[in-house]
Order: sequence, then C-alpha cells, then structure tokens
Amino acid sequence: MMAAMDGRPTGDDVGAVAVAVAGGGAGGAPAAVGARVRALRLARGVSLSQLAAAAGIGKATLSGLEAGTRNARLETLYAVAAQLEVPLGALLAGPGSDAAAAAPRVAGEAVTGTLLGSFADPGTTTELYRLDVRPGAVQASPAHPRGTQEHLVVFRGTLRVGPAGAEVEVPAGGFVALATDVPHTYAAVGDEPVEAALVIRQPTG
Repeated sequence: MMAAMDGRPTGDDVGAVAVAVAGGGAGGAPAAVGARVRALRLARGVSLSQLAAAAGIGKATLSGLEAGTRNARLETLYAVAAQLEVPLGALLAGPGSDAAAAAPRVAGEAVTGTLLGSFADPGTTTELYRLDVRPGAVQASPAHPRGTQEHLVVFRGTLRVGPAGAEVEVPAGGFVALATDVPHTYAAVGDEPVEAALVIRQPTG
C-alpha cells in the first residue's frame, strides 16, 4: 500500500546494491556494530551458526561482522536484525545512546542513511534517518518485518521509491507513505542528488 503527494507510478528495473556500515560516529563504526550484534545474539542464546543460517548469510560473513573486520551489506544487517527481532537502529546505535551526536550511518552505492533518532512506544519502534541519494544508481532494500511503514519527505531533487514495478516519483516538497514489508527500492531521478527525511515505524513484540 502506498500513498504519495505529487507522485506517479514508474516501472524501471532495479538491481541489488552493496551497502557497508560507515563510521559517521563511534556508534556506526564496524567494530561497534559487530559488538552489538554479538551481544544481542548471546543474550538470546543463539550460536553464530544458528543465526547465520536463520538470516540466510554465510557463517564467515557473520563472524567477520561481529569481529568488526568486515563491512556489511544493508541487506545483511536487515536480515540479522529481523532474526534478532530488533530494528536496524538497534545495531547502529547502542541503548540509550545519543544518535544525533553519534550520527551512525549506513552507506551504499546510491544511498547514505544517517540515523538521527530512535524512539520506543508500546508496540512500535520509530526511527528517523536523513537520506542522501546519489544519482546514477539504484538502492535495493529487502522486505522489512510485517507491518513496517516508511514515511519520506523530499527536500531536494526527485526520489523514485517503492516496490518494484509500483514505484512513485516524489519531487522536492513532496511526501510519500508506504508499506515496506515487501522488497522496495530508492533512486534519484535525473542528475540531481536527493536529500530527504525518512521515518520508519516497525512493530515490536
């Protein structure tokens, strides 16, 4: 389900893009992210092999992620977060940390997302990101947990976003709300970079 202001469907083909954790602050550094993944895994009594298998990733990939010696694809972080039953922000910033000060980032070929804040309400976690989308590439995102919704406001450029085959184009000043419990993509239209704010609301419990 998608609702957009000043948006129209498009049907461009999309491709997967590798994404790595970038240290926008201490909270987003690979070693810190890896330590959080390991702590959450151990707290749940799950072995490294079990988590890797459940998330559909290689054991060596997860081991390198936990050790902080390997940058992770965004798809990998989302897969791990889903199995640990936590939102992405829980891997990027520690409990009680000041996300605005640490500014942990997830960077990829097309998108750099900076976590600005995370807020917990009964039954829902809300995360606020700044998105910078570079032209000339497409960012693919896997399906998030059932019931997850995203709300985007575009401040600069034109953003193409949504499920494959049902994307909308959102110009500067436009807003879109969409369900993201299905695979979806982000891309800048034309040669102008996109600057946007993204709110992700994910059910918990």
